[in-house]
Amino acid sequence: MHTTARGKVVLALGWFVLAMVLLATATPPARATSTEAAAPEIPAGVSAGVAVYDRETGTFTEQHNAHMQFRAASVVKLLIALDHLWDRGPSYSLPADDRSRLDSMLRASNDDAANHYWSNNGGSAIIDRMSSHLELEDTDGPPAGYSGYWGYTALSAADTVRIYRWILDRAPAALREIVMSNLRASTRCGKDGFDQRFGIPASFQAPWAVKQGWSGFGDTSDCSNTTATTAARRSIPAEASDVNLSRPALHSTGTTGPGDRSIVAVFTLHPQAASFGAAYTDTNRLVRSLNVPGAVQRTGTWFGTWGSQVQVRADATTASKALTTLPAGVEVQVGCQKRGQQVTVPPYTNDWWAYLPLYGGYVTNIYMSSPDNKLPGVPLC
Repeated sequence: MHTTARGKVVLALGWFVLAMVLLATATPPARATSTEAAAPEIPAGVSAGVAVYDRETGTFTEQHNAHMQFRAASVVKLLIALDHLWDRGPSYSLPADDRSRLDSMLRASNDDAANHYWSNNGGSAIIDRMSSHLELEDTDGPPAGYSGYWGYTALSAADTVRIYRWILDRAPAALREIVMSNLRASTRCGKDGFDQRFGIPASFQAPWAVKQGWSGFGDTSDCSNTTATTAARRSIPAEASDVNLSRPALHSTGTTGPGDRSIVAVFTLHPQAASFGAAYTDTNRLVRSLNVPGAVQRTGTWFGTWGSQVQVRADATTASKALTTLPAGVEVQVGCQKRGQQVTVPPYTNDWWAYLPLYGGYVTNIYMSSPDNKLPGVPLC
């Protein structure tokens, strides 16, 4: 077919118009869904297993090394509690002293209570029974030679989500109420004196329910003067290699959002020399980076701190009630600041105090890692 120059122009214009029409009517590229979230921000030197499950949509919004086994530390107390309650229906009632023990194990992470149940209910057989009942895939009892160490149970983020899904969606109502009411009442300080407000509670506003875990930080107690003497605080054998026993572990698991919308499981291992405060800070940073549907992040400005045994006070004065003690060197969120009692810690003197929403009290700005007495970018209380 012969085409004139004018015909070529008309033909070209026709193809151009057709291309524009097709482009305008084409289906736009699909937007990334919540299951395509960016990878979690894992701090340098930290190994992590992460799973976040949205119960409303039935999808995972975060998965990173979700099936990697970690030593469970106190997160295994969920399985110990479920095993103890398993055949006690329909009311799932316990004698008063036993109920008090169970409550303390779940709320305050009482190691003596866990020792009691571990010894009396069959040790590793607890893990075998619960793995079968809950259809867990990555969970194993403590490694050979450490059968008495319930905290050395191998657990993954994926299996932890499965545990919470069973509690929330399949457990008898009475059993679910016992477990979840205790996790909602998690105490600031564990029975052994370690601060439990890291991860989920440090990152998100209530409602939340948590079972935390920590192991390998020695006997240092930041919250109280309690001295730990139980299995979870024993020194970690240097030669043990199963489930990464040689590095300090800090885990934050639980639910957050209205109606327990999201289940969060974050397992972390830290450098061998890491302090509890450093691990606490890194775990908080990781959790804050996650896509957690229904959760509302706490507001404020984050600052590092220095010093040890730094007390949080009810008001901006050293004469006011001491509410708790900060983990040494931890990063904290400041909501506002105000002038109060002048405090001197040579060579520094300062009359500004920072309000820490997570702790519900004030700390002198002397211990904030900032060059000025008044913190930059922080509003007045």
